[in-house]
Amino acid sequence: MPSSFGLWFGAYAESLVDDMITLQGAYQVVNKNPLGSAAGYGSSFPTNRALTTKLLGFADLNYNVVYAQMGRGKAERITAMALANIADTLARLSMDACLYLNQNFDFVSFPAELTTGSSIMPHKKNPDVFELIRSHGNRIKALPNEIMLMTTNLPSGYHRDLQLLKEHLFPAFQTLKECLSMAQLMLSNISIKENILADEKYKYLFSVEEVNKLVLQGIPFRDAYKQVGTAIEAGTFTHTNQVHHVHEGSIGNLCNEQIRTMMQQTLVKFEFEKVHTAINALLKS
Repeated sequence: MPSSFGLWFGAYAESLVDDMITLQGAYQVVNKNPLGSAAGYGSSFPTNRALTTKLLGFADLNYNVVYAQMGRGKAERITAMALANIADTLARLSMDACLYLNQNFDFVSFPAELTTGSSIMPHKKNPDVFELIRSHGNRIKALPNEIMLMTTNLPSGYHRDLQLLKEHLFPAFQTLKECLSMAQLMLSNISIKENILADEKYKYLFSVEEVNKLVLQGIPFRDAYKQVGTAIEAGTFTHTNQVHHVHEGSIGNLCNEQIRTMMQQTLVKFEFEKVHTAINALLKS
């Protein structure tokens, strides 16, 4: 089917929007103050938990002190799943880029300084950056299951098992940030081969377009399908490279601004400024 790189880029942009929505959901879960739950059953000190919540910039607090401890492991798992969603988008993007760069596709190219040569084949340009992003992304995708298994069958309260979660979760943040940075670097230097579909080998991509033209003339789809199929088998198939896709989200109507708006609306919900203001106020006091 005819496609475009505008459509391809836009698909990953919208995928990242949904990834941000799940990340924002994880942020809502962890943006609650557990301070005052002590070892899991509260404290005899008259702690003003509402005040500490405000001073620390949390959106709310974990009201039940037992749940504040039970939430450990759950918060990490939810956060890991949000990270895994982003990692999955990057890994799939990387797989596409690896395919499109190889000589069988030859859709894209990158500067020599962003690819590596083969150890024995002088003609090769290896997409090492994307291959590493793909692998790092797949490793992060395993993290939610790893955390889930580490917290399986734990009763309520705090358990020493939970301290092991940090050494698995915390490095994933930095790894994902580096993958995002490298993906941005690669995509900002991508070159797209022009007129790809002018190649004779891609002419049958337009078979559905020819079927649809007949349908729009009033021919039943079944008959149009058979007519075009017969022409292909007989070697008499003809087509034009012009497509007229106008519905939302198609080649001719990418809706990039709508996708951008969805991303902006999601990002503002994080309200990081409230946290930064609270922390700065504490540091100055």
